[in-house]
Amino acid sequence: MTRTKHKAIAAAIIALGISFFLLATNGWAAAPSLEDIIAGVEKRYQGAAFSADFKQISTIKAMDIADTATGRVYIKHPGKMRWEYLQPDQQIVVTDGVQIHIYRPLDKQVLVGKAPEILGSGKGAGFLADIKSIRNSFAMTLAGTDDKGHFLVNMVPRNKVADLDHVVLTIRRDTFDVVTIATYNEYGDETRIDLIGLRFDAAMADNLFNFEAPAGTNVLPWNP
Repeated sequence: MTRTKHKAIAAAIIALGISFFLLATNGWAAAPSLEDIIAGVEKRYQGAAFSADFKQISTIKAMDIADTATGRVYIKHPGKMRWEYLQPDQQIVVTDGVQIHIYRPLDKQVLVGKAPEILGSGKGAGFLADIKSIRNSFAMTLAGTDDKGHFLVNMVPRNKVADLDHVVLTIRRDTFDVVTIATYNEYGDETRIDLIGLRFDAAMADNLFNFEAPAGTNVLPWNP
């Protein structure tokens, strides 16, 4: 092999090494930290009103039982939410940030409780209506990515909460949309909510989050 060929091969190896180095460092730079991800979610949702279709799967681990429900959710900052369950049974969960109502038309019954006491601990995906509350309410760690490359963030309540052990958020890498909320209790039971077709709506009316019980409805206090 001639000296010229040796130099050419050496130059190619050096160039290849530099290419790999640049690819690697670019990859490192592109991998956001937990702080970057949470900041992205906060920016995406702060002060926004949005709606989505949802699919909820509730699983009781010990009995291997799973129930599925679908519907539509409306959320407006601060503290307003409306979950309309359409299948298999109709049900409405609505809060104006002060009171929360759970209305079951088939039972002609509505439960009424205080929203801050029921949702302030992070239950019911209440943090979606006040996204900055997750920093105060949860200790968070980055738990890798799913098979689609979405970020997985594990959230453990800073203060002990009955029936809530931890929450796992699935967050889109490109938009910071929260696409799945999975909550777990101490027994490993899971409630998974997939949010589909997220739409932002700055003009969402406040009266959507008011509730007046229809005539003939039995109104009961909700004291969890």
